[in-house]
Amino acid sequence: MLYDDIADPEATSPADLRADYVAELAAVIEARGVDAVADETGVDRETLDAVAAGDADAADDITLEDAAAVAALSDEAPDADAIVAEVRDNLLMGMTTAVLDVDTIAAEMDDMDGKQVHQKVEGRAPMTLAEYARLHHFIASRQR
Repeated sequence: MLYDDIADPEATSPADLRADYVAELAAVIEARGVDAVADETGVDRETLDAVAAGDADAADDITLEDAAAVAALSDEAPDADAIVAEVRDNLLMGMTTAVLDVDTIAAEMDDMDGKQVHQKVEGRAPMTLAEYARLHHFIASRQR
């Protein structure tokens, strides 16, 4: 699930996480149908089609909030706001546990500076599912 901890970061990669997240969303879309998911979430149909096809690159186009809205349609999932809150809490707690600041994280992210990392983790700037996978994996890999 999007908000689950990464049990063994060494056994996975950001690309693996991204693919897992897309597969999780694809299963929800398959169960509910693209039209129903689009109607219930407001997520662009083209993006949903790409996710439903298992296209891992779709993670570059879907925001964390949109992914949470789709994931929340699963019967066993909490609502979208709870998913997003849990994701953000996990990132912040992981940063605390690993004693990481935003500048340290940004040094590992090719396309983000410390301010951008800070804004994305706190929800003041949009974060794609691909960015989340990278941040989530990096933070988990630094926890002891």
